[in-house]
Amino acid sequence: MQFIVENWILILAAFVSGALLVWPMVSKGGIGASITTADAVRLINQEKAVLIDVREPSEFAAGHAAGARNVPLGALEGAKGLPSNKAVPLVVVCATGARSSRAAAQLRKAGYGSVHNLAGGTAAWRDASLPIEKSA
Repeated sequence: MQFIVENWILILAAFVSGALLVWPMVSKGGIGASITTADAVRLINQEKAVLIDVREPSEFAAGHAAGARNVPLGALEGAKGLPSNKAVPLVVVCATGARSSRAAAQLRKAGYGSVHNLAGGTAAWRDASLPIEKSA
C-alpha cells in the first residue's frame, strides 16, 4: 500500500498511457474494422462475404468492385439490398473509405455482426488489379 501512495504519479501515467493505446481501437469500431483488399477477397471467397457499395448510383455505375451491391449511404437504413441474415459478413466500400467507415458503423448499430470497411475503397480495389464492373 505504501508503494501505491509513494508512486501514485507513475501509476496514473501508466494508466493514462494504456488508455491512450486502447482509445483508437474503441473509437473506430473495434479491432479489424478496416481491412485490406487481400482480406476482403479472402472474406468473399472463404466466408461468402457480401460487398456493399455505399456510393451514389451514378458513381456506382461509373465503376464498382465486381459483384458489389449498391446501397447508397443515405438509404442505408431499411435498404432491401442488404442481406436479411445479419450473421453474413459484410465488406463496405466507397470511393476512398470515408463514407464506408460511417456506413459500417451504422450497420453495426443495426445488428450486423461482422462488418468490415475496405481501407482505400474502390481506389484500393483498382490499385490491387481486382475486377471492376461498369453498369450500363
